[in-house]
Amino acid sequence: MPHANRNRLMILVKRAYEDATPEDGYRVLVDRLWPRGRSKETLALAQWARDVAPSAALRKWFGHRPERWEAFQQRYRRELDAEEQQQRMRRLLADTKGQPITLVYGAKDEEHNQAIVLRDVLSHLLEGSDR
Repeated sequence: MPHANRNRLMILVKRAYEDATPEDGYRVLVDRLWPRGRSKETLALAQWARDVAPSAALRKWFGHRPERWEAFQQRYRRELDAEEQQQRMRRLLADTKGQPITLVYGAKDEEHNQAIVLRDVLSHLLEGSDR
């Protein structure tokens, strides 16, 4: 992917319980756990990136409680700051080959979930790659 186009990559976020569409592009499940009641075919995933999902301990601590959202974001961002995670995210972005990427998550809460945080971190990583 040419550097000039990297920051134009569209990163979308979508619940696993919404139907896949052609506009989704490269669909990636970003949960450690498989979404209940969803088949592999229905999800139409290009990849399951469970290793970039929050750690099991962080996921359990957060429990999708909105009052913990700010602290969750900080803790998850710290996890994503690890060099190993940075490499995984760069590899994920490269795997898309410039097509839109849709981060698929299973949580009910559409405003307080790891895919929102990951989208922002990936966007920031893309911006940094052009500097």
